[in-house]
Amino acid sequence: MKYFITLLVFLSSGLMIYGFSLDENQEDLANKYIGSGTVLLFLIAMPLFLIKESKGKKMNDYMLTEENVRKMQGKPPKKKNSK
Repeated sequence: MKYFITLLVFLSSGLMIYGFSLDENQEDLANKYIGSGTVLLFLIAMPLFLIKESKGKKMNDYMLTEENVRKMQGKPPKKKNSK
């Protein structure tokens, strides 16, 4: 999966570079290459990378909750009131 994502990033970068290197008389074709490279990078490669890297991690550890703020400040966790 790592190599597939790397291949997608290089492919999308290549498409964008090729699109920018085309002549002015091929502007429509250049825009298609640049657009397809951008879509490939941001709508396919980036979500695949994020899914791969976040597997097995608790998202609650990365959220800014009151408990996590207290941990960052070095304060003890707030006790829940029981009636």
